[in-house]
Amino acid sequence: MRTSLKNLFLTVLLVLVAQVGQAAETFPVEITIHADESRGALKPIWRFFGYDEANYTYMKDGKKLLTEISQLDGTPVFIRCHHLLTSGDGAPALKWSSTGIYHEDTAGQPIYDWTMVDRIFDTYLERGLKPYAQIGFMPKDLSVHPQDYPQDPPPDQKVFPGSGFSYPPKDYVKWGELIYQWTRHCVDKYGANEVASWYWEVWNEPNISYWRGTHAEYFKLYDYAVDAVRRALPNARVGGPEVAGGPGGKFLAEFLTHCALGTNFVTGKIGSPLDFISFHAKGSPKFMNGHVQMGMATELRNTSDAFSVIAAFPEYRHTPIVIGECDPEGCAACQGAQDAYRNGTMYSSYTAASFPRLVELADRYDVNLEGALTWAFEFENQRPFAGFRVLATAGIDLPVLNVFRLFAKMSGDNLRVESSAGLGAAEILAHGVRVQPDVSAQASLGSNQLAVLVWHYHDEDVAGPAALVKLNLKNLPVAGGAMRCEQFRVDENYGNAYAEWLRMKSPMPLTPEQHRQLEQAGQLAPPEVTPAVQIKNGSANFEFTLPRQGVSLLLFRWS
Repeated sequence: MRTSLKNLFLTVLLVLVAQVGQAAETFPVEITIHADESRGALKPIWRFFGYDEANYTYMKDGKKLLTEISQLDGTPVFIRCHHLLTSGDGAPALKWSSTGIYHEDTAGQPIYDWTMVDRIFDTYLERGLKPYAQIGFMPKDLSVHPQDYPQDPPPDQKVFPGSGFSYPPKDYVKWGELIYQWTRHCVDKYGANEVASWYWEVWNEPNISYWRGTHAEYFKLYDYAVDAVRRALPNARVGGPEVAGGPGGKFLAEFLTHCALGTNFVTGKIGSPLDFISFHAKGSPKFMNGHVQMGMATELRNTSDAFSVIAAFPEYRHTPIVIGECDPEGCAACQGAQDAYRNGTMYSSYTAASFPRLVELADRYDVNLEGALTWAFEFENQRPFAGFRVLATAGIDLPVLNVFRLFAKMSGDNLRVESSAGLGAAEILAHGVRVQPDVSAQASLGSNQLAVLVWHYHDEDVAGPAALVKLNLKNLPVAGGAMRCEQFRVDENYGNAYAEWLRMKSPMPLTPEQHRQLEQAGQLAPPEVTPAVQIKNGSANFEFTLPRQGVSLLLFRWS
């Protein structure tokens, strides 16, 4: 009897210890989805990507990644790249590429060569992707400062952006004619309707070293470029100015003032066409106390500051906005301790958490956010997991690409969401995500489907307890019955080639079999299926555990 009581006591004690241990490893979060409260249509702001090295486009891993991007569900995806007009032979380097589109003969007459830029656009269009055509940089024979134009830079050397390709043209009429001939060539090759669906954007970050002229000289560059595009295609979609750092100091306000009220450098009339407004927003990660500390607040501050400037112009308050580079930090081609977040789930969870906050800020300022462009692609012929900011490495997808696959599965109305552990844009702006984690969701209601994207994010790249999430689904469009739930995960164990590589003990170089295994690990894992989630009086509940830096998409479907 004593032995039985002793065993019972030990059993109860072990159960209590296990429960305490489990409680310490998780914390409760309650998220409520109000299916009857629409915030308007869910815009696919994620569908923009870009990179410096234009010539990677048609190389082996570049074509593979573009094919995968083209397979994302939803509306067309736009691709932006630098150096479409830069002089050179097409050999890429870090932050460098070229097309050799323009040079002059000994008499100073223009000679146009569309070969490489056509190859870039053909690669996009063959996959159903669309160009976000950046008009830049300055060809050597047009630059007022050609003497330090890069010549055959080593492939692993970063090229300084303030070189000869960053200067104004020696002849604005020739500059305009180049843009006119290029646009007309695209119309002839691809058709007016196709080209009218693109974005035509002038230059990159003219408020920093990418532009070695004055503000007024950029406005002149813009006017000549936009006039040329519109002469070739009157309904072309044109815009800019792609300033760095949100409003770029006073640059964005000066640019909008020029477009609205300034004298056009080409026509002499008041104003210049502006169909979309673009700026850049970046975070600020640091390496401290032995780990990376992200800086989402900086990215949101860049965004908030630019939205504030745009909202102050009544004529542009509802003009479409594209955040033309929208990233955790500023240099995809750089490497360092502060960039150690890139291969794993810190990057993917940051992306999942930050994009809905951009929408939240746009709603606050009542401006028209159309897109947020991720400046990440791949780096050709680099070792796997080299530490660059990429979507895929050596042909192996990283977790962040799977978050875009999750975004692409959402459509319909954007719903109101409440979370007991959600911080919101205002709090992140003020304090970052430095104390408690941000566990929240974005939800959309489509035809017979409710999609809920849930993230568990913290600025500190350290281990922490998982969230025990209870989803409360309220006022569903069906009163009763059952619905099916598919749960897609991106975390340490799902859709994570980097974690799999670490479990392999970080082999290098990879064998063909190891590469195939990592390619498979980098894909979005099949969903976990719950066949019968019960609905009662238009409501339902669903519980699951979400690890730190984890992202889950839950698709609830009913007949």
